[in-house]
Amino acid sequence: MSEVVHAFTTQVPRWQPYVTPVDLETATDEQREAMQVTPSNKGISAYVLTLAHDPESLAVRSPLFNLIMYGKDGLSPGERELGATAASVVNRCVYCAAVHASRFISHTKRTDVIDAIFADGLDAELDEHLQTIFDFSAHLSTTPPQATHADAQALADVGLSELESLDLVLSSAIFGWANRLMHTLGEPVKD
Repeated sequence: MSEVVHAFTTQVPRWQPYVTPVDLETATDEQREAMQVTPSNKGISAYVLTLAHDPESLAVRSPLFNLIMYGKDGLSPGERELGATAASVVNRCVYCAAVHASRFISHTKRTDVIDAIFADGLDAELDEHLQTIFDFSAHLSTTPPQATHADAQALADVGLSELESLDLVLSSAIFGWANRLMHTLGEPVKD
């Protein structure tokens, strides 16, 4: 029996869709192309299989996501993951918070940062550089957004370039979108 996960954790839960995901065996050519399925690639997530019901959107979403989260220039991978984690905390997306907090830890080895965020939420106290990134992402992720010119200036004040700041905006924004899709299409569960 599955139990819905409500608390933030670095143990990535299973995401269970509310609708039946696309079946790889019966997927249309358009769906398979949007998922970029190859005969050796069987690791397509339930989330992507669910998004494949709209292959036109998925074909645009995946390359955009990859460019934002895995770009070579600009913000470091750990800082991108912190932005995604902040957005996911604001949006209470337990699944995305677990995935991106785990990736942040993998990149930075800073379990203390995630421990503080999961213990204190938006009131977490971090070192100045990470605090500025976390706060900006959190302010940008609220509805309506609370990010101000002062928040953007704070990014520059801790040494982020314009490109790094743009990467943070994009990583936070794509997770504002992804979190809402995750909530609408399914829920995080542990077995």
